[in-house]
Amino acid sequence: MDLSVVIPIYNEEANIHALYDRLCRVLDAMRISYELVFVNDGSRDQSLALIHTLASRDPRVRYIDFSRNFGHQIAVTAGLDLSSGAAAVIIDADLQDPPELIPELHQKLQQGYEVVYAKRRSRQGESAAKKLTAKVFYRLLTSITNISIPVDTGDFRVISRKVVEALKQMPEQNKFIRGQISWIGYRQTCVEYDRAERAGGATGYTYSKMIRLALDGITGFSDAPLKAATISGFLVSSIAFLVMLYTLYARFVSHDYQPGWASLMISILFLGGVQLIAVGIIGEYIARLSANVRQRPLYIISDTNMPMPHSTDPGTGGESTGA
Repeated sequence: MDLSVVIPIYNEEANIHALYDRLCRVLDAMRISYELVFVNDGSRDQSLALIHTLASRDPRVRYIDFSRNFGHQIAVTAGLDLSSGAAAVIIDADLQDPPELIPELHQKLQQGYEVVYAKRRSRQGESAAKKLTAKVFYRLLTSITNISIPVDTGDFRVISRKVVEALKQMPEQNKFIRGQISWIGYRQTCVEYDRAERAGGATGYTYSKMIRLALDGITGFSDAPLKAATISGFLVSSIAFLVMLYTLYARFVSHDYQPGWASLMISILFLGGVQLIAVGIIGEYIARLSANVRQRPLYIISDTNMPMPHSTDPGTGGESTGA
């Protein structure tokens, strides 16, 4: 198998047929052997039924059906875990990332690179708020992490089998795949493109999911928030010490003070707010440590037509857990 195309699916019934047609047209023209790995992440529409129909007609169509919704990054992980291609493409089903770019990405991979990611020149059909928050997040993440995570990129990329095998050795629960791929290293390059508007349906990436992904990226690859909490603690303690000295001076030396609760309440609220922020930051890291310590499987497969290394009856569609 030359290429595995991993496609996470969540309520994408409006786009599946168009995506399949465009992928087949592009990949057939490349004259390579390939498989299309659709990972159904708990869709509530007809996505799974459409994938079953495609699989019954085309043996190159593989599917993985989760027992429930585990999230976009876990769906990508499952597709990579069960893929068999010498290289793998990660692409979303909304057609914002054009399948027609795959030959150029794959050609770059043949030049000796292990990772070729697609970098966005522009983003059509997205609100100004989403563009601004994405821009700020990527640049903030780059500035506070000790690895080089490319800005203005998503998960759309092609990676070699070497990188896929390295990702399998990183079983943390809170996945941030583009950060993990950057951490792995090897030779990496990019291809620029203009991101299109969503073809159909509604995005599954709500602002709450975007915030969660941002937290996973920051806490997974940077200790800067913990350091910021420590520094702010010292800073607030220094200010509190100066205020204490001023209070003692006003009380016993200048005798110029007014008893009241306003300044006291302001001080208490300020100190309490800083403490709560610090505790919240520490809690985020502890929660992620706790999730990894429990060692629950990343995902549970309800049905699939792919061989599963952990299944007692590979390829029959029985339940299986992911590594």
